[in-house]
Amino acid sequence: MSRTFLYARVSTHDQTTDNQVQEVKAAGFDVQDNRVISETISGSTSASERKGFSTLLERMESGDTLIVTKLDRLGRNAMDVRATVEKLEAMGIRVHCLALGGVDLTSAAGKMTMQVLAAVAEFERDLLIERTQSGLARAKAEGKPLGRPATADATQIQTLRAEGLSQAAVVKALGLSLSTVKRHWNL
Repeated sequence: MSRTFLYARVSTHDQTTDNQVQEVKAAGFDVQDNRVISETISGSTSASERKGFSTLLERMESGDTLIVTKLDRLGRNAMDVRATVEKLEAMGIRVHCLALGGVDLTSAAGKMTMQVLAAVAEFERDLLIERTQSGLARAKAEGKPLGRPATADATQIQTLRAEGLSQAAVVKALGLSLSTVKRHWNL
């Protein structure tokens, strides 16, 4: 008897997985509460390194179905998503993605969809790199400074401290953040 699981993930603690659960139920899937795995962790963290996803893998069996609302719930890296789907397929688990029309990512059509999406993502990443490098080359040719702006010299902070200024006064005088001043305060 196949069971249906939901993997819901958000990146920050001020977000909630409630919308993902509602979306799956609205799509007609009846997922029991004990088969909903929710976690708060960055999508850039490999699925194999996520505690909640590892728990999910331990509970699922061949013939089960895993639902995600979007492909990026599994990960932001196309290679990681593909490896995760292939691992689930090897375990006999079907993977459905609602944002892709509920397609089973372990089917022939699902595999093709993932390959196309991975190719598009790689193309977009390469374009971004080209644009960034072009912009940096133009800025360098125009003589613009590159990199992070220099912070105040620690001696400036120490000098103002020796003159009796408070940390807040040094922040105002040098136009720095309080954390920068504190970092150099007791050198």
